[in-house]
Amino acid sequence: MIRASIDDMLSGKESRYALVIGVAKRAREIAQGFEDDGVITEEKPVLLAIEEFKNHKFNILEPQDEE
Repeated sequence: MIRASIDDMLSGKESRYALVIGVAKRAREIAQGFEDDGVITEEKPVLLAIEEFKNHKFNILEPQDEE
């Protein structure tokens, strides 16, 4: 099992909720890509998405604070 620290994946002020939503969306993209290509794999899309966020291949963008 992959043990990724949430703090390692969050860079700055992103919320944990935003991280969960981002990982879920990326996992759906990965799963859809596997399905479209007809790829059968033992790798779980969620674990692949977590690894991508952990390696900073993707980042969470949040709206700027309007003060």
